[in-house]
Amino acid sequence: MAKRDYYEILGIKRGASEREIKQAYRKLARKYHPDVNPGDKSAEAKFKKINEAYEVLSDSEKRGKYDRFGDKWQYADQFAQGGFQEAPFRDFSSGGDATSFHFGEGDLSGLFEELFRGPRARTYTRKARSRRGQDIEHTVEVTLEEAYRGATRLLNLEVNEPCSSCRGTGLIQNVPCSVCRGSGVVSRVKRLEVKIPAGVRGGSRVRIAGKGGQGYGGTASGDLYLVVSVKPHARFKRSGDDLHVEVEIPLTVAVLGGEIQVPTLKGKLALKIPPETQNGRTFRLAGQGMSHLSRAGHGDILARVNVLVPTKLSDKEKELFKQLSELRPN
Repeated sequence: MAKRDYYEILGIKRGASEREIKQAYRKLARKYHPDVNPGDKSAEAKFKKINEAYEVLSDSEKRGKYDRFGDKWQYADQFAQGGFQEAPFRDFSSGGDATSFHFGEGDLSGLFEELFRGPRARTYTRKARSRRGQDIEHTVEVTLEEAYRGATRLLNLEVNEPCSSCRGTGLIQNVPCSVCRGSGVVSRVKRLEVKIPAGVRGGSRVRIAGKGGQGYGGTASGDLYLVVSVKPHARFKRSGDDLHVEVEIPLTVAVLGGEIQVPTLKGKLALKIPPETQNGRTFRLAGQGMSHLSRAGHGDILARVNVLVPTKLSDKEKELFKQLSELRPN
């Protein structure tokens, strides 16, 4: 005999929410609790059924199995291993109710013979589900110079792919595959050379199509996503595609003007300093910054000058500065 419907025991609909399930249980538990009904065997039996129903329906995983396989939900994993998407024996006589299952003892033993190769077992082959291959995400660290010009990396990636022995089914006839242990999936190390485009930023996700795990049932392979991390630079600070750098200039150059060398990611560049340049002034070197990732061209370098005050002055230098101070009093 099939057990009573757990939803019916709690007096709720099949689409009931977790809150409705809990409310129904509390109401019935208070009514049929043995402490409330001392010596009442009928109430005690009812209370046990209420607890049994609540234990299953309050657990989302158990409830999912119950909704698919009815009172034989405990055997859901065995059914899945055997390739059944729903219970093998179903009763559609009540308007096609997808959750009305009726198992006789003979049915169940016959099912287990199919699953576990009993003496009366027949040959059974499960088809692999067709699904796209696994997407893989891998972190790659690059220097600022590599982010500027682009780079390559040789990666060793661990991917999950369909077992070639059972073609992703997990079974060879009705016996679990010994290679993948019935899972249909095997892990392997995939060696791959990838290109990191110029202009990438920290946190950029670079998609490399079709370089993820192999697809199941002839479907497309997954994609590889490179999550880029850019190392901090000792000299430059990045802001978008612009680079900020500080350069020191002598006091004489700041006062009289002159030429200094500014570092860039491809070498040094001459910068003309006009006379009477103030400390902290910023000069823009157009097109000398980072490569743009999605279009041609580059950002800029913003060079901030720090004027160096001379030290260890000679007596003559001190005298000249004294004369200057007399010529330009506060």
